Amino acid sequence: MHGDRPACDSARIRSAFGLLAAMSGLTVTLPDGKTLELESGATVLEVAERIGPGLARAALAGRIGGKLVDLRQPLSGDVELEIVTARDPAGGEVIRHSAEHVMADAVKRLFPSAQVDAGRSDHAEKFQYDFLVDEPFTPEDLERIEKEMDSILAEDARFERQVLSRQEAADLFRSMGEELKLSRLADIPEDDVITVFRHGDFVDLCRGPHVQHAGQIGAVKLLESSGTYFRGDESGPKLQRIYGTAFASRKELKAHLHRIEEARKRDHRRVGVELGLFHMDALAPGSPFYLPKGMVLYNSLVRFIQDLYPRYGYREIQTPQLFRSDVFKTSGHYEKFHDDMYWFEGSDEGEELGVKAMNCPGHCHLFSTTKHSYRELPIRWAEFSRLHRNERSGTLNGITRVRSFAQDDAHIFCEPEQIPEEIESFFRMTSEVYTTLGLEGLEMAVSTRPEKFLGEPSDWDQAEKTLIASVEGAGFSCRIKPGDGAFYGPKVEADFRDVLGRAWTLATIQVDVGMPGRFGLRYVGRDGELHQPAMLHRAVLGSLERFIGIYIEHTGGDFPFWLSPIQVLALPIADRHAPRAREIRAALVSVGVRAEVDDRSETLGFRIRDAEKQKIPLTLVIGDEEVERGTVSPRLRKSKQAMDAMSAEALVSALREANAERRPKPLA
Repeated sequence: MHGDRPACDSARIRSAFGLLAAMSGLTVTLPDGKTLELESGATVLEVAERIGPGLARAALAGRIGGKLVDLRQPLSGDVELEIVTARDPAGGEVIRHSAEHVMADAVKRLFPSAQVDAGRSDHAEKFQYDFLVDEPFTPEDLERIEKEMDSILAEDARFERQVLSRQEAADLFRSMGEELKLSRLADIPEDDVITVFRHGDFVDLCRGPHVQHAGQIGAVKLLESSGTYFRGDESGPKLQRIYGTAFASRKELKAHLHRIEEARKRDHRRVGVELGLFHMDALAPGSPFYLPKGMVLYNSLVRFIQDLYPRYGYREIQTPQLFRSDVFKTSGHYEKFHDDMYWFEGSDEGEELGVKAMNCPGHCHLFSTTKHSYRELPIRWAEFSRLHRNERSGTLNGITRVRSFAQDDAHIFCEPEQIPEEIESFFRMTSEVYTTLGLEGLEMAVSTRPEKFLGEPSDWDQAEKTLIASVEGAGFSCRIKPGDGAFYGPKVEADFRDVLGRAWTLATIQVDVGMPGRFGLRYVGRDGELHQPAMLHRAVLGSLERFIGIYIEHTGGDFPFWLSPIQVLALPIADRHAPRAREIRAALVSVGVRAEVDDRSETLGFRIRDAEKQKIPLTLVIGDEEVERGTVSPRLRKSKQAMDAMSAEALVSALREANAERRPKPLA
């Protein structure tokens, strides 16, 4: 027996090693459901190589749990992994992040004494780096830097990821004279892994991810430079910031630069002023002044939504602008959004009042003041009223990010089993509104539970499942936005892409898993017992100010006929024709058509061109023939020729119908 023990021990050892080997392996699940078995520590790039050489050559990064990871990052534990290439929008982010390093490399080559500070965290459209240099960068400097970047791309150096100890990293950057980088190193938490990325002779502190090699950055363009301060502290060193962008190909870069130029032309801050819609003033930061034509646009949108309320079962209410802080403490907004609201002391001792920043707490309180039966449900309350939020001054942007705004806001109180039907109704209403406004290609996404939330996780799970099923049941593919839900509930977001390809979230519907319980909302159910209602938050346009800004840029200010502030402009050729022009205007105004007369002493050609600049849909030139025959010859915007003559009465009737039916064009 003693002689048998070594063999037995050997078998045990082999078995133990086999068990350890099995324990050290990992399973990678791919998007199509297939799995790969690899050793623990295998990198994302090795997974791509296992799938195929073509994918490995094209790979830019990996995606795990919705987050991008570097190709060289070792994997541990079983994971669901997607390989990101240039076809993926996220691939562009990796390319721009890598181009950021190439730009810093180029600056160091041309300005060896420059210190490199931090880059940009958001690479959706551009990249940036801040530098400590002796003199501000000039336009000629940017040209030289961009040319040097092209040379670096031609070198096609590989990007390498390296893990360093804190001391090793400090020694490295100290030896390079990068004092700013040492300060940034101190910001990294003690238990975080410290990584640097190298390409050629350039090295920087970075988490990645980055491309495999510089050649995968197809084309770069530096956009501008500006001054800034280290850590935003005006008492600190003044730095120079360079912005740029990059794409996988020159064709993509060219298309992007064209979109930038189009966006500049369509910028709502510019177009809104040119069309006389609104005015922004430093005396009222983040609070637009609406001019008469802007109010026409604003009120037309409000009436459009209000006209749909009876058909979709909504009733309007109005809640106060000021509330005691108690209501916001109950709703949870006091704790979550205190710094984003406006507060002041009331006349009573210890009284704290908040300016309304959202409608939901007031709607919940109002529901709680009356007994309700299941027979009343769903109750759909809608409210257009001014809301105020203390947005930081640096985030304000024209009328798309403001402190004073209104929403086409509504809250639905219903039985839990009525939620799918209400969401279906929301989809129908959204589709009708967007179709009328000419907004196409809706995409739906569900935003799920954030880190900090109200309610029970099980309620969130059920609400998320309901929303996803509703989106898919309506025939949409459903994207997931992990952790993007509101603190009180998950939401469906309706996104559309404007003419420049930019995605905007406008319409939303949310299941509230927190406030009904916090306000103690109840209704008498079919069994005679008290039950807690489900609550939905719903907006189709969202913030009117934000929507108007986005819509201006989408249309370039060339609004549908029914929304145009001035719909018809009558142009008398000579003074003797002005009375007839005013008669036609009066007839149009009497049926609700917004018409004006331009009888200035300017030439007819000048007035026609001015009407074109003001994007007026229809002009009427009035001369001797029109006066004698009682006709008009309408000229559509962007048309070089007038339409066939028609009676003034026929025009008035046609335009009245176009307004009533909210047609995009005045005449078919």
